[in-house]
Amino acid sequence: MVLEKGDILIEDIVFGPEGGVKGHCLVLDQKSLKQYLLKRDERLLTAEISLARPGESVRIICVKDVVEPWCKVSGDKTGEGRHHILKNIAVVTCGKIVGFQEGIIDMSGSGALYSPFSKTLNVVIDITVGADIPPHEHEEAAREAGLAAAQFIGETCRDATPDTITRFPPVEPETISADLPKIVYVYMLLSQGLLHDTIVFGQDAKQGLPCIMKPQVLMDGGIVSANCVSACDKNTTYHHQNNPVIHELNTRHGKDLNFIGVVLTNELVRLAGKEASAAKSIELVKELNPDGVLLSKEGFGNPDADQMMIIRGLEKAGIKTVAITDEYAGADGCSQSLADVTPEADAMISVGNANERIVLPPMDRILGPVEDLSSLAGAYPQSLRDDGSLEIELQGIIGSTNELGFQRLRCREV
Repeated sequence: MVLEKGDILIEDIVFGPEGGVKGHCLVLDQKSLKQYLLKRDERLLTAEISLARPGESVRIICVKDVVEPWCKVSGDKTGEGRHHILKNIAVVTCGKIVGFQEGIIDMSGSGALYSPFSKTLNVVIDITVGADIPPHEHEEAAREAGLAAAQFIGETCRDATPDTITRFPPVEPETISADLPKIVYVYMLLSQGLLHDTIVFGQDAKQGLPCIMKPQVLMDGGIVSANCVSACDKNTTYHHQNNPVIHELNTRHGKDLNFIGVVLTNELVRLAGKEASAAKSIELVKELNPDGVLLSKEGFGNPDADQMMIIRGLEKAGIKTVAITDEYAGADGCSQSLADVTPEADAMISVGNANERIVLPPMDRILGPVEDLSSLAGAYPQSLRDDGSLEIELQGIIGSTNELGFQRLRCREV
């Protein structure tokens, strides 16, 4: 079982009647894509398609999801075969806020420094759904449209020749070195319902987890975001497609560590569910008998409790655990930054303070429902100033404090 990813490097994107990859330029048939999206789902009233390039004076607001266009060109089983991937391209869906926790992407200015998607060539799809559609169906329609658009665009590279091909062979017993530490990754997925969902191979993550997964299976694109959580630490589908923790551990396997598996787990709502899921996660980690664990979570507030339960149980079992989290420490950084803590959590990696405030400059072009701008998490009624500038917390910027480490903040010792 070998997974291959063939990257087709794209340097520009334009609209044109005949879609396809022309050298390092992606030509997108805008009319055909729009017709395809509206025909496949009658819940969509409109699907306006625009382009947003790095450096342009563009603000994308009320972002639902971000998806990288892939096309599986060989292999029938999950975790094997080859994908062709349009690198530097992202499908960004946006639309009316159903809850209140969506975010923005600025393609230039100070806000662009905080989101990785300011550096991608973005196909932005502004979606309007019928007024009588219930909230969950509204979100389902918007997110399925993004996935369908990414698949439509990905098909344009089926016959292209990749610039690079990376192979991800499975971890076999003979590749495990007795001289290197054995590491397990605990991959936590938000799965609380109420528009806080993640889909794993077509099934809601509330069901069937925790479980042990092979890294190559998870790198095959089977995890899809369905979350209306705060933008800063939302794992979009793009994040799941390119999980940097899995990629880094896989790259280092056999060099300075043994990457022996992933425990995929969920973050539930009720305390009893959290306790049961944490206990099962700990049990599965013990089965793999690692020397250490790396743990990531998604979201903040009550997911902090899930993370701390797992850390406490692993550390008490003698398994050293390092966890990634962001913080909500107030605008001045002086408030308690996590909703729950435990003395055993003595190796935490912070990816930033989501309450930090920033003023974003006005933009020439706004994509998305501007009337919902002040309803974003991290914004407030007076956020939008008369000159078009916007005061907002990092909480409102897509990917600014992503808890997979897929973000642009850095720290330095002073």
